[in-house]
Amino acid sequence: MERPVWKTGITEATDERTIVRGYELTELIGNLSYAQAIYLLLKGELPDENGAKMLDAMLVATIDHGIATPSTANARIAASCGSPFSSAVASGILCVSEHHGGAIEQAARMLQDGLKSSTAMLQASKDIVHPAVEKKLRLPGYGHKVYTTDPRAVRLLDLAKMLGISGRHVELALAVEKDLEREKGKKLCLNVDGAIAAIISDMGFDWRLGKAFFIISRVAGLCAHVHEEQTREKPYRRLPDEDCQYDGPSPRKLPDSYRKQ
Repeated sequence: MERPVWKTGITEATDERTIVRGYELTELIGNLSYAQAIYLLLKGELPDENGAKMLDAMLVATIDHGIATPSTANARIAASCGSPFSSAVASGILCVSEHHGGAIEQAARMLQDGLKSSTAMLQASKDIVHPAVEKKLRLPGYGHKVYTTDPRAVRLLDLAKMLGISGRHVELALAVEKDLEREKGKKLCLNVDGAIAAIISDMGFDWRLGKAFFIISRVAGLCAHVHEEQTREKPYRRLPDEDCQYDGPSPRKLPDSYRKQ
């Protein structure tokens, strides 16, 4: 019986050389930018100049968004407790999920599936928006706690258009934004996650890579925050008492039947 082996089409590493997607790693060093190398790893092919510029811009757009975000707060709290650098950064990455950083994946799936089910743009938009509004569901990639118009999304979409990358997924994302405002009676802007979802879809990336773009980008911000926490702040961060409120049962005595002494 043939012994099962792990197979990969990404990298081969031997004593003699390392091959990444068919290219010698030593040849990539100094010739590819980090964004170009990421594109190669995720897509399996080298990007053209505009594709590399677009990916680089998207990675910058989500590199950090303040100390209050769940991933950053978690990483800094872990660092303040004495966790090793890697563990503190990892604790931040573990926060990347459905409600933090996960909207890129969800929105990309929504847009890609939307264009598969309907070739008519207006119908595809209505098929996404109407059921969501009817069921009071939140559409991933739309709305923001701070912005009514997300400047990061605007900048990325302008760049995608300028670089000739903007296509049918971006068109659908903008149509959904308009239909959503029309049906709900208020604007829920296409946010940076939704913009990235539309752009990576037009670049041909599978929606299941959505979280990868956020994680790769945000790790740099987490590293900066963990280092700052370790070098500038006192150990053991905790919420101030005035920010915590107990709303459980009033003080009560343990029943005699449970008492052992």
